[in-house]
Amino acid sequence: AARAAAGLRGRCPRRGYAADSAQSAPTFGFLLDIDGVLVRGHRVIPAALEAFRRLVNSHGQLRVPVVFVTNAGNILQQSKAQELSALLGFKVEPDQVILSHSPMKLFSQYHNKRMLVSGQGPLVENARVLGFENVVTVDELRMAFPVLDMVDLQRRPKTTPLLRNDFPAIEGVLLLGEPIRWETSLQLIMDVLLSNGNPGTGLATAPYPHLPVLASNMDLLWMAEARMPRFGHGTFLLCLETIYRKMTGKELRYEGLMGKPSVLTYQYAEDLIRQQAERRGWVAPIRKLYAIGDNPMSDVYGANLFHKYLQMVKHDGAEKQGAGGLWRQRPSATQSCASILVCTGVYNPKGPEPTQPVQGAEEAPFHGHRDFSFSPGLMEASHIVNDVNEAVQLVFHKEGWIL
Repeated sequence: AARAAAGLRGRCPRRGYAADSAQSAPTFGFLLDIDGVLVRGHRVIPAALEAFRRLVNSHGQLRVPVVFVTNAGNILQQSKAQELSALLGFKVEPDQVILSHSPMKLFSQYHNKRMLVSGQGPLVENARVLGFENVVTVDELRMAFPVLDMVDLQRRPKTTPLLRNDFPAIEGVLLLGEPIRWETSLQLIMDVLLSNGNPGTGLATAPYPHLPVLASNMDLLWMAEARMPRFGHGTFLLCLETIYRKMTGKELRYEGLMGKPSVLTYQYAEDLIRQQAERRGWVAPIRKLYAIGDNPMSDVYGANLFHKYLQMVKHDGAEKQGAGGLWRQRPSATQSCASILVCTGVYNPKGPEPTQPVQGAEEAPFHGHRDFSFSPGLMEASHIVNDVNEAVQLVFHKEGWIL
């Protein structure tokens, strides 16, 4: 399909549509990013309120299925739903919210292993909600082995503590989001990987393959109140991967990478859309998904990658699965996933195109994760609009719905 974005370089067009037909049971749904689309930091974007005046009926119910797909992870699903409810003025249920690590529920083969967990916020509670029964935080590991954390002079032990030999071995690493003290987390995660889970000891040769690593949220950057994007968890992963390669000469490997643009995350979202439609009694199958986001690398790339996957499944007739066969869902009616890019977050229509080299450089900067190849076609949005309200109007117009 031709990309509408091709004629919109450097600008966000103004749109306005009139209603042109009566609505029926929805055959489409929305996957909405949060930061940069609905909110900037703790402030709701005014266009989001306008959008939800169109999306919610007079009874306070959504007119079409909507799932909020965020790469945030340092918060509980229920807390995020409450936060969105307060900002948007209607009841958002927890099962309408997908955090970056939500698909980790599928990785049951690691749920009973002793996992080192990195991030911030309600770490242990989040890990347990995902199914991990035996987790150790970076702070707990640091307290057990005080001599491992040496960057901050104020936190160095004043005396040399006795080495512990009663600390059970760690069997894997769980990276749920950006931590607060990066130097501590980077050091202790490396200690665990290089020691095969026994950081109080040392090994002559680092094991490879190393212990299993599961990570969520690959965003290099994200948009808050500041005028320039902020570092995301993808930046932390980049640091960890670079250190590991520098120290071992080998690549850090992941058993699972979750969050946008991972296909697994979109499969997970697609299933929630279907469940939501069933609960509302909408019998018509959901055939089209519209993913609205502000980040070309995570939102646009992910939606286009999922659309490409849907076309492959449709063409080949293959069973839908992902993450090494972890995901097996019932046959789906979804035929397409269109990407809609808004100009209220990371994407800057006045800046350089994400697929073009900046001045003085030979190649375009690639903000995606190492394990996702640079593919300019996947970073071209189906549509570019000013904000989420215009995106909703565009979709309703395309679907012949009353605004």
